[in-house]
Amino acid sequence: MKLPTVEAALEVVLAQVGSLGAEDVALAQADGRWLAEPVAAGRDQPPFEASAMDGWAVRDADVRDAATLRIVGESVAGRGMAHGVEAGETARIFTGAPVPTGADRVVVQEEVERRGDLAMFRPTASEGRNIRRRGCDFREGEVLLEVGTRVNPWRLALAASAGVATLRCGRGPTVAILATGDELVEPGQTAGPDQIYNSGAPSLAAFVARQGGVARVLPSSGDDRGAIAAAVSGATFDVLVTIGGASVGDHDLVKPALRDLGAVLHVEGVAMRPGKPVWFATLPDGRAVLGLPGNPASALVGAELFLAPVLARLQGGTLGERFETATLSGTLPANGPRDHYIRAVAAPGPDGARRVTPFADQDSSLVSVMAAANALIRRLPHAPAVTDGETVSVLGPSL
Repeated sequence: MKLPTVEAALEVVLAQVGSLGAEDVALAQADGRWLAEPVAAGRDQPPFEASAMDGWAVRDADVRDAATLRIVGESVAGRGMAHGVEAGETARIFTGAPVPTGADRVVVQEEVERRGDLAMFRPTASEGRNIRRRGCDFREGEVLLEVGTRVNPWRLALAASAGVATLRCGRGPTVAILATGDELVEPGQTAGPDQIYNSGAPSLAAFVARQGGVARVLPSSGDDRGAIAAAVSGATFDVLVTIGGASVGDHDLVKPALRDLGAVLHVEGVAMRPGKPVWFATLPDGRAVLGLPGNPASALVGAELFLAPVLARLQGGTLGERFETATLSGTLPANGPRDHYIRAVAAPGPDGARRVTPFADQDSSLVSVMAAANALIRRLPHAPAVTDGETVSVLGPSL
């Protein structure tokens, strides 16, 4: 059977996935979520003429030549002056404070000498008036963040500056994670001589949380078809992610167990490495199932390419174009017939341009290599060899 490309497989997967609706999310918990409603400004920002410097508020006409002005008050952030500045007067003012009426310039404090109730000014010739105009950041009614925008700390700051405390976001999907295999033992438990620790479930739980989902790790069901089916049928989730048991060996029982529950397979493998055994199905009620291989690199590459877009779609968002270009440090041989995602480190080179260095050992079982990587180099099928200094396609840094 000819396997689909990553793009073709993802198109099939996303065709089976729709939005889960929306929910209100407190601003502090909204990082990484997708907006289901726009964020609009309830007032101008700043809502008054504000000083951009610590200094003295004056009438511009009073300080074009050297002048001595009478100090009539002080304006500080959060507490402006109740009265204005008249001709021959000045007021002490601090950064962010409202500019008193009548004043149209702030002279920085280093240029002024204070003597009791008087302030001595040198002639001012600067064009800059050190005043932030009302609404210079945004105006009342202006849409600040559109539907489908993914929230990040900078966008949180924008919403907060508009006085918004709650964001209407796509509902965070509940993701059940089921690791299979008799060889697995949980971290902290005693491992037998033929067992390994379950690294896949905790890493994918963290991945889900970063994508705005809520992870629920199910107890490992081992290599038991009935136990796998029972674990799935008894769980509550929007998406099921299985780890391991995704190939065609005698102990790869996840797909048969899901078929026992009426699952329909839409993708049974992808032309990629690592991650060829990635598969996708839907249960009779339409809930999605993403099957990932057991090897850590294969599972996390599959999560980057398929789980992240699925979780975005469920929240009403889209990841858009995720690949960028970088300069290769080292060499890569000609590629084979499948997409190859090579674990690598991306960092600025001596010239400041981003360079990416692949690890020599790409064995998909090596957790240490995955932990050291912050990027994936994508090599298209039958891509020719590349040498040091050539351009390559890179996903990340995102891992």
